Amino acid sequence: MRIGTGWDLHRLKEGRRLMLGGIQIPFHSGEEAHSDGDVLIHAIIDAILGAISLGDIGTHFPPSNTQYKDISSLILLEKTVDLLTESGYRIINLDTTIILQEPKLKPYIAAIREKLAKALTLDIDRISVKAKTKENVDATGEGKAIESMASVLIEEIDNSVWV
Repeated sequence: MRIGTGWDLHRLKEGRRLMLGGIQIPFHSGEEAHSDGDVLIHAIIDAILGAISLGDIGTHFPPSNTQYKDISSLILLEKTVDLLTESGYRIINLDTTIILQEPKLKPYIAAIREKLAKALTLDIDRISVKAKTKENVDATGEGKAIESMASVLIEEIDNSVWV
């Protein structure tokens, strides 16, 4: 078994879509980023890549590469899961936290979990998504940024099962 952790932060910008876990959240601001800016998926990607010792999201999907301009982070997650599988591992469980002052995310948590379960081909009970505020402290607490953290537990695939 291996453990990986990931973290991401993006500034919030008026007029951009707020994407979290592949779900568009109704809000006047969204993540400022090269891709769609989904901080939750970006943290998950970093956690997976860290667990298999393959660097980070910028190594595999650099912002300098125009093919990733405004790309859905779900596509990047799919490519990361391919790397995980090719490395001989699978996810056991995923624990995540989204940190932002507003909007409140409780109404969207179930949909985010469902979207992630489908993208990761995991049972939904293996995915945790929590939302927290920064109690009006720092840029995130002032509504200028959004953060996310992820921890993933993976295990080696027993190839003898497939033979």
